[in-house]
Amino acid sequence: MEKFFITYQNELFWTLGTFLVLWVLRFIGNKTVRRIGRISNIVEARILLISKYISIIYAFLGIGTLTLIWGVNFRELGLLFSSVFAVLGIALFASWSILSNVTSGVILFFFFPFKIGDRIKIMDKEIVDDVDKNNGSGIFVIVNISAFHVHLKNSKNELMTYPNNMMLQKGVVLKNNRKELKDNNEIKEVVK
Repeated sequence: MEKFFITYQNELFWTLGTFLVLWVLRFIGNKTVRRIGRISNIVEARILLISKYISIIYAFLGIGTLTLIWGVNFRELGLLFSSVFAVLGIALFASWSILSNVTSGVILFFFFPFKIGDRIKIMDKEIVDDVDKNNGSGIFVIVNISAFHVHLKNSKNELMTYPNNMMLQKGVVLKNNRKELKDNNEIKEVVK
């Protein structure tokens, strides 16, 4: 065992350094996401979801760095990666909307001007036509924002899920924000 430590002293040192750097970067990234979430009044579940995405990215970076440190044969590694990327490419092409919704969920976390409890109107012809047929107002309250979709509640208290990528593609009009609804004591009724 002592011979192993002496033989691979440099590799072990760089491995330890890699883990330390990735741990610090992950810590800073999670702190930044929490700070942005707190400043923007974002729900804790969304903050945890984005933190999980950051951890996954750093895990992939760590695996890539460790393969370089330990001198893995690049021909074999190239064959492995090409096979994995071929399978992933086919899988992601088959489920591009899932990937699109997850990516949109991350974008909504950082740049979405609306929060849970806000009253909005989505400028989507299909929704407007459906609401008009049922004599509704076309105004929804955001109940939850998850990784794949946004939960909306209409005036009839019906729950609708709307994909995250569509929230970025369609126009969304803010009717009343959460603060205004709280001031008018309407938020308790809407988000039940």
